[in-house]
Amino acid sequence: MSRPLSAPRLEEVADGVLAYVQPDGGWCLNNAGVLVDGGQAALVDTAATERRARALAAAVGQVAKAPPRVVVNTHFHGDHCFGNYLFADEAVIVAHEASRTEMATAGFGLRGLWPGVEWGDIALALPTLTYHDRLTLHVGDLTAELIHPGPAHTITDTVVWLPGQSVLFTGDIVMNGATPFCLMGSVEGSLRAIAHLRSLGARTIVTGHGPVGGPEILDANEAYLLWLRDLAGEGAGAGLTPVELARESDLGDFGELLDSERLVGNLYRAYAEIAGAAPGATLDVAKIFAEMVEHHGRLPSCHA
Repeated sequence: MSRPLSAPRLEEVADGVLAYVQPDGGWCLNNAGVLVDGGQAALVDTAATERRARALAAAVGQVAKAPPRVVVNTHFHGDHCFGNYLFADEAVIVAHEASRTEMATAGFGLRGLWPGVEWGDIALALPTLTYHDRLTLHVGDLTAELIHPGPAHTITDTVVWLPGQSVLFTGDIVMNGATPFCLMGSVEGSLRAIAHLRSLGARTIVTGHGPVGGPEILDANEAYLLWLRDLAGEGAGAGLTPVELARESDLGDFGELLDSERLVGNLYRAYAEIAGAAPGATLDVAKIFAEMVEHHGRLPSCHA
C-alpha cells in the first residue's frame, strides 16, 4: 500500500537557515538546505528527479533574491545530486574530492533501480570545486564549515556545520525515522562519525531524510548501528548469511523505521568489516540490492 505523502516544505531552523523537507523521507525523498544572507544564497544538496529539483528551485526563489552561488553535495547518491544541473550555470558545486569521481562513476545508475519513477530530463553536473578534509563557506555573514568525518554512509560524506546557529546538516550519515544505510560506507565508520558529530554540540539537526530534530537523532542512529554490529557478530559466528540472518531477526522497535529492508545491505557491510575489509571496500551493490528486494517481497517503494 502506498504511503500518503505531504508536500515538500521549507522550515526556517535559524535566521537565514532553512531546511527543505520532503516527506516521508523514504527512498529518494531526501532533504536539502538553504542558506540565505546579505543577498547571497547557498544550497545543501538538490533532489532526485526533474520535477522535485524544479520544486526545490522554486522554493529557493521564494526566500532568496538571487540564485544560489554555491551548491554543496553531501555525497554522490543521485537523490542528493541529480538536480545539480538546474543550478550549475550560476553556482559552484562543492563536494569531497573523491565524491566527484564516485558521482561520475555512478552516473544515472540509481534510475535503473526504480525504472518506474519519472526521472525527467536530468543531466549530470559534477562538482566543480572539491576539498580534502575541511572547507569554510561564507554566505553573507553566515559561516558554514564543510567537514568530511570519514567513511560512514559512503566513504566521501560531507556534513555542513553552522556553529553560529548550532545547525548541522548531516546528509545521510544519520536519518530521522528511516533505517540507517551504510552498504557503500562503513558500520564502524558511521559510529565514529556520529561520535564526531555529537562533539559539535548541534542543537538542530537536519538529516538527509526525515523530519528536522535535535541530538536525539544521533542517539537513535547509534542505537541501531550498535544493535546491527552485535547482530552481525552473532550471525557470522553462527555461519548464517546476511539474508538468512535478516530473515530470522526481530527488529523490535527498529521495525517502525522506514525501509527496514536496508538491514540486508547493512549486514553485508558489517560482515565485510568482521572479515577485515576496509571501510567502503567494494561490494556487489546490484546483487545485494536484489537480495534486499527479495527479502522485502517486492521492490521497495520510491515516490521520487
